[in-house]
Amino acid sequence: MEASLLVSLSGPGARTLDGCAALADELDTRGVPLTVLHTPGGSRRVAEWVRARVARGDAVALHGYDRRVPAEFASLRGHEAGLRLIAATAALDSEGLRTDVFAPPRWRITPEGRDALRRHGFAVCAEDSVVRDLRRGEVLRGRVHAIGVNRRPGMRRTAVRRGAAMLPSWASRSVVAPTGEQEDVTAVLRAARRGGLVRIAVDAPDAATPDGRRMVLEAVEAALELGARPRTYAAPGAAIAGAQPSPADA
Repeated sequence: MEASLLVSLSGPGARTLDGCAALADELDTRGVPLTVLHTPGGSRRVAEWVRARVARGDAVALHGYDRRVPAEFASLRGHEAGLRLIAATAALDSEGLRTDVFAPPRWRITPEGRDALRRHGFAVCAEDSVVRDLRRGEVLRGRVHAIGVNRRPGMRRTAVRRGAAMLPSWASRSVVAPTGEQEDVTAVLRAARRGGLVRIAVDAPDAATPDGRRMVLEAVEAALELGARPRTYAAPGAAIAGAQPSPADA
């Protein structure tokens, strides 16, 4: 099965925009489009940059509405999720941007939230371990590989399930585990060899540093060398034969 390489960038802001732009330019030279996970209502300069990137072939995914809530859609009921989607879509329109791709903050969303996405015309929902085609009811499996250096030295992010009152709120998305930085690239290599989705996620603070950009580009080049085909979340499975029907949202 051919591997599809999906690179996403979340949280670009006024302070990190120059580094994000530098990463996007480096990806351009490698023929790799970027999916910008964008929460509307921030800097006008950021919105202008996102529009310019979309014009060059990148994609934009709606990334929630209230940036003060880290995992905004992780516990929302359908009605509240729908209200936030309406507000976020209107804010996105006011910035001159449109999308039918949704990437919930911290990649987590309730089944009711997915139903709200379908009602409001979204086609793709990108979650932590799957990408869902909401119109066809298909699921593409592949977990997110968070690449970067914006963390404690010698540590990497490792996805976990949050236990009952055992982990603090900041740990609901990730914890850190001792390892060398090459572990991130190794995980990407394993995914590329298996085929299917190879998902590299970059936070803007990491893209803003030379070391962070270097690590991302190393992972991207490793996937390309193994034959992964660059795509965006707007069409993640255009050539993947392994999409599976989803019996039920989980």
